[in-house]
Amino acid sequence: MATPAPTLHPLMRQSGPDGARVTNEELFFDLAYVFLVTQISHGLLHHLNWMGGVQTLILWFAAWLGWQYTGWVTNWFDPRVPALRGVMFVTMALAVLCGAAAPEAFGPRGLAFALCYAAMQVGRSAFIVCSLPASHPLAPNYRRILGWGVIAGVFWIAGGVGTPAWRVPLWAVGVACEYVSPMFGFWLPGLGRSRTADWTIAGGHLVERCQLFVIVALGETIMASGLSLAKNTEWSVWELGGFGTSFLCTIAMWWLYFGTSSEEAEHSITTSPDPGRMGAYFHYLHVVLVAGIIVTAVGMDILLEEPVEAATGAPAVVMTLGPVLYLMASTLYRWVATRRLVRAQVAGAVVLVVAGIAGHGLPMWQLALVETLVLLATSFVSVGRPQVERR
Repeated sequence: MATPAPTLHPLMRQSGPDGARVTNEELFFDLAYVFLVTQISHGLLHHLNWMGGVQTLILWFAAWLGWQYTGWVTNWFDPRVPALRGVMFVTMALAVLCGAAAPEAFGPRGLAFALCYAAMQVGRSAFIVCSLPASHPLAPNYRRILGWGVIAGVFWIAGGVGTPAWRVPLWAVGVACEYVSPMFGFWLPGLGRSRTADWTIAGGHLVERCQLFVIVALGETIMASGLSLAKNTEWSVWELGGFGTSFLCTIAMWWLYFGTSSEEAEHSITTSPDPGRMGAYFHYLHVVLVAGIIVTAVGMDILLEEPVEAATGAPAVVMTLGPVLYLMASTLYRWVATRRLVRAQVAGAVVLVVAGIAGHGLPMWQLALVETLVLLATSFVSVGRPQVERR
């Protein structure tokens, strides 16, 4: 299905290939998320316990939802229009502030994080609602999105004002409001329900935006490895070996993801009888897939700091959990995009879990090397040579 005709509203994207391409404004916007993803991964690195994991999960969902809802806006509306460009720049600034507050979001900067996040989500939707005439096909949808943004914002701000003990449950509800509400059409009393069949989206644009975010996340793994190596005064065989393992792990993750052709993914959206629902599936999967990259980056950071330490406790769990999450999400992504279940990827995830259990107590470098080799082997067997994209 094509994007809405440009005659409907001057804010809409133009029809045709040029109207659906990713713009410089969107690439610029993603820069803010380099910082935010880095802050979230560093937060997990310094709070390696179950509560730290829960807190990191909440912050990651918030970061993803901020990017996801912006991605849907720029799929329908043209970010080159000055007014929308201004909204994106304000959203960028708020995302950077969220990143700056993230390390202390469950401490003294909780309210700052909550206010910035709520302003980002509510402000963007409010702009669209105010810009569209009531008769526009997307106007009812954005009124419902705005309604759920306000409801979620109440929980975010209440958590920011409340004690840290209440922050986790209140913010978890806030996350659920925005993550789950699209599953039932943003239904609200008096406003009705949206239908995904009415969400006319540009499949190529959505796929490319997801790919660019994966590149941002993979860049975090490389940056984490480089920074850890830079901190070491002497580059011994352990540090250099750890860097090589981390780098190969990043290549394996890139290989697995981009082995699924963007043309195949775009085709699955554009030929679907319900492209809006298919696009939503892509976003639901990517929140898990990118989470796997972030957790893997933390594991590789631990590897470079303590390569010969025994793999026990939380560090060992992180070292295994990241690649497993990534591999399972990649398997589902490929199934959604191509309707083909890659058994080698499922088998690879099982082998990773077994390796994590059997490798408990081994030096970190040995466990990391085994899991990286499993990822590389899985990439080679299930993907082979990445396909050349035709533009």
